[in-house]
Amino acid sequence: MNLFFKSKRKKAKALKLEQLKKNILDYYLTRETLNPEEEKVIEYLQKNGIHVFPYRFKDKYNPKKIKVYKDKEVNLYYIIFENKRIYYHKLKKIKKVQKYFNTLFIEQDIDSPHRYLTQNFNVKPDHVIVDVGAADGNFSLSVVEKAKELYLFEPHHQWVQALRSTFQPWKDKVHIIQKFVSNNNDGNNVSLDDFFHNKTIDFLKIDAEGSEDQVLDGCKNILSKRKQIKVALCAYHRQNDEIHFSKKLRQYGFSVINSDGYMIFYEDKNLKEPYLRRGILRATK
Repeated sequence: MNLFFKSKRKKAKALKLEQLKKNILDYYLTRETLNPEEEKVIEYLQKNGIHVFPYRFKDKYNPKKIKVYKDKEVNLYYIIFENKRIYYHKLKKIKKVQKYFNTLFIEQDIDSPHRYLTQNFNVKPDHVIVDVGAADGNFSLSVVEKAKELYLFEPHHQWVQALRSTFQPWKDKVHIIQKFVSNNNDGNNVSLDDFFHNKTIDFLKIDAEGSEDQVLDGCKNILSKRKQIKVALCAYHRQNDEIHFSKKLRQYGFSVINSDGYMIFYEDKNLKEPYLRRGILRATK
């Protein structure tokens, strides 16, 4: 019975995605002009199924090729990521671990619209770095050796043990805070203005699964008063995030650019025209 319903849900999702693909093609192919980035996505969709990242670069990744190891001491799986161990949040089947990290590699590919850092937008040695929505900690792990201090905010308890294992070699400068980052302070939430009221931040990465606006509202003092700071901000979770966040950051004196390319974030039930969304905003002042 469970297999029946699972198969039924899978077919329903496939039909929904096929309809979404048709809607996207109908919308863009009836427009008089497309920019080169839109043309690239439409060309992909005409030949392939829909994907969050509608580009060929994702095809070079194969989850089956990811080597998964088990740390018996902590009873967690891990992989080698940039010559460092990165742990998975709980004991799962190896195939699920491979699938998860394969998605991570696609997400942070050099050609991905979800890539946080670029050659020209990067952290500097001795930066104090804040990672809001750390999850597995891949962003922080990629910059941990440069950082003076790292603050990882991850509210979900299942990731905490994995994060502690991942950052054990740098435990003296890595702080893991199990709270939601928001615009208020209580037992489960904290604002960055309150947490860092007497401390400097140099780089702020925000991936809060749709709660980015509340995070920004909770760090108004930081954003307005810091003369030099960089912000990497997810801009695809909601329909108008790119426009809304760009305007808000510019009001604080930031120079804002978007990542190249587009995402099709079909997990948002409110996804509508124009369908294609930028992945990351990179803000500097």
